[in-house]
Amino acid sequence: MTGTISCRKIVGGVCTGRVLFTRSPINFLSAIDQNTGIITDSSHDLHGISISDTILIFPYSVGSTVGAYSIFSLRRNLVAPSGMICTVKVDITTASGCAIAGIPLVSITNQSDFLENSQNSYGTINADIGVFRIE
Repeated sequence: MTGTISCRKIVGGVCTGRVLFTRSPINFLSAIDQNTGIITDSSHDLHGISISDTILIFPYSVGSTVGAYSIFSLRRNLVAPSGMICTVKVDITTASGCAIAGIPLVSITNQSDFLENSQNSYGTINADIGVFRIE
């Protein structure tokens, strides 16, 4: 699948990576191993999968605001997503975490089917010009 879709910039930057899509919210503090980037929450549909170097597409994060520091820890440990896309809302935890970690973050709503069909494709986010491209 290839295509380009418009998005709203939250945190600027350009990144590339394998697309990892979920319809489930993510708790960055308690559901992800901060040393490996692997989702450890056994009830999450991405359980056992690493988010490292991916373009992580998810609705929003849940949990406490400490999740922002968890996103920063993922980056510090070199296991963070290369970029993130929120599909329902951009919450303060994700936005502030991406800002302090330097991870491009955009918002794309009403495109869940297109985004879900891009699973495991290679993608590029250019948050600075508001474009997400699937190659």
